[in-house]
Amino acid sequence: MTKRLLFIVNVDWFFVSHWLHLARAAKQAGYEVHVATSNTNNTAPIFAEGFICHDIAINRSGTNPFVESLTAIRIFRLLRAINPDVVHLMTIKPVIYGGLACRLAGVRAVVVGITGLGFVFINTSFKVKLLRFLVVQLYKAVFRHNNILATFENEADKAYFIQSHIVTAEQAKVVDGAGVDLSKFSPSAAPTEKVVFTFAARILKDKGFFEFVAAARLLKPKYGDAIAFWVAGSPDPVNPASVSQIEIDKLSAEHIVTFLGFQSDMEDVISRSSVVVLPSYREGLPKVLMEAAACGRPVITTDVPGCRHVIIPGCTGLLVPPGKSRELADAILMLIDNPDVRAEFGKRGRELAEERFSADKISADYLSMYHKLLNRTC
Repeated sequence: MTKRLLFIVNVDWFFVSHWLHLARAAKQAGYEVHVATSNTNNTAPIFAEGFICHDIAINRSGTNPFVESLTAIRIFRLLRAINPDVVHLMTIKPVIYGGLACRLAGVRAVVVGITGLGFVFINTSFKVKLLRFLVVQLYKAVFRHNNILATFENEADKAYFIQSHIVTAEQAKVVDGAGVDLSKFSPSAAPTEKVVFTFAARILKDKGFFEFVAAARLLKPKYGDAIAFWVAGSPDPVNPASVSQIEIDKLSAEHIVTFLGFQSDMEDVISRSSVVVLPSYREGLPKVLMEAAACGRPVITTDVPGCRHVIIPGCTGLLVPPGKSRELADAILMLIDNPDVRAEFGKRGRELAEERFSADKISADYLSMYHKLLNRTC
């Protein structure tokens, strides 16, 4: 009998950008694959793979108790209708609502993907601290399911959940994100006409966007057209840390930083870049840094959980303190002046990607988890 696998994720574009490879591997392994997500007109690739897509309106920033309760009820009804053998939950609201619904619906096996701790765990305001307390209590309720595994993208997040008594050590496993398609993201010759530094992420304050801009302001007047600073991404208005479009337009008018907007073809963007820069305050395991390594590009990122776990400092890239534009500028300057170092970092980055970040290997790890959980219930 064909087993059913249901992914629940907050928004379609995130599933497409990160999890299509795993879903494809699951289908090849014999699963009937379902995807429940918010439809933002990015579901075509999901349908094209032959997966069954269900529109579940999940408001990523919503706090209305009535609306949020309706979302949880819809997820519960979907679980009862599909009767999946395995449910894979990703991002905070699907994890909480889906996790609680899985307990009520008697779902056999659950995998929870903690893809970084995010704004709720970074911000230190009193209001957010109260929200964090509530979220932790709900997480604890989710992990009372008797057949559940939690995957983390770095050891720091795993340790936090264990020390907070949200999960047990037996329930927790670190996986290198969703991995990278190493045939799609492959080494290519770096640009020679100028040194291009690319910030590739949603345009959020806590991604270190303003530090990147400040570093560009320090260096661009000295080097002129010999260097370029690109931003590949767009703001995320539902995120409290999002940079406004008005601010972006003002910065664009300065002609210090070039805004490329949202880019679906990241392998092309990285191939036209010399260095990928992500000065984030905290991450799960940033996929763009794995993609950069796979493409043979050096990276500059911050010495924080998630970011530090995806590079080998002084071998595949450079680490700088978070929130420090001067130190970021110094790291950028070092790579401007040392093309041989850029080339060596890129070469070592590709080797690291082949060793750790293969999407085929990571998909196989997830399929093994599904198999392990299902065998517990046989």
